[in-house]
Amino acid sequence: MNDLVLKGGRIVDPAQGLDTVADIAFADGKVAAIGQGLSGQDVRDVAGKIVTPGLIDLHTHVYWGGTSLGVEAELLARSGGVTTFVDAGSAGPGNFHGFRRHVIEPSPVRILPYLNVAFPGIFAFSKTVMVGENADMRLIDPREAVRVAREHKDLVLGIKVRVGRSASGDSGIQPLDIALDVAEDLGLPLMAHLDAPPPSRREVVDRLRPGDILTHCFRPFPNAPIRPDGKVREEILAARARGVIFDIGHGGGSFGFGTTRGMLAAGFLPDVISSDVHVISIEGPAFDLLTTMSKFLCLGVDLPTVIKLATVNAAAAIKRPDLGTLKVGSIGEATVVSETTGSFDYADSIGEQLIGTKRLVSAGVVLAGRWWHPA
Repeated sequence: MNDLVLKGGRIVDPAQGLDTVADIAFADGKVAAIGQGLSGQDVRDVAGKIVTPGLIDLHTHVYWGGTSLGVEAELLARSGGVTTFVDAGSAGPGNFHGFRRHVIEPSPVRILPYLNVAFPGIFAFSKTVMVGENADMRLIDPREAVRVAREHKDLVLGIKVRVGRSASGDSGIQPLDIALDVAEDLGLPLMAHLDAPPPSRREVVDRLRPGDILTHCFRPFPNAPIRPDGKVREEILAARARGVIFDIGHGGGSFGFGTTRGMLAAGFLPDVISSDVHVISIEGPAFDLLTTMSKFLCLGVDLPTVIKLATVNAAAAIKRPDLGTLKVGSIGEATVVSETTGSFDYADSIGEQLIGTKRLVSAGVVLAGRWWHPA
């Protein structure tokens, strides 16, 4: 007997090229079957709703209580339908152990972290206090980053570094170069944040290796990836050609509608859609992953592609092929979504408004093959 059956939903699983109305059953914590007329102990009618693999948010900050920017993953999962939160370097070598023991291990939803190359992680990020962790090079010790990453090699996905006028100040490009050395020594990928120059977009992008992630990839000017004439910049095209991963990382200041329209018109989709949700952006304009996904729907990207960019593509970016799919035998996680129509007011990071006609809203989450929460 199946533990749970979701009946009559539109199952969209880009990993399988699947887009069909059917039942999906879960048993023993895994996907058991997809088909018609399935039965189980707990049967949920999801007709008219969309069933996707458990959503993966590739850029979040969920070290709640241990950093000033952290939000609570469980609460966000209940409201926003995310089953895997990738924490983008909230913790550094000096406080990663606390993140693991007090937040990651007790969490009912999966948290997979990048380790910040800076010893204290992102330690001063709020509406009133904002100090870049890489503005003071005394806070970076590559040996400590390597030591802690090795100590937690079962958990650490890669190394995170933030550069730009806000994050690294007068340190410029130096933190990125050190982080690359750390990542290379560990054999791990790097996730790079870039805000306003210096350093320049080209200085950062040209250094990234295959499998590294450029987050905030559709930034508005300056450091935007597109030229005023609508052409994608040469270094961006070259980076994609060599395997750099482009991640949205919306956040509070890193996503522009104008940039996105230009990139989409040029045929350049991001590889991953993520929210960069933190204590400020959770109040807008990012809010959560589903809101960021909704913005792409309203900008003309079709629903299966939007789902692909927050499931199988995100899983590939973190080298977790066991996630982001509803294949029979895979981990029993799913997100149930309602696609609502109306008139919705969206904003980007620089205040441009978009009146869209679509919004994705969480209608429930499946964890470990059981109905975890109806939103």
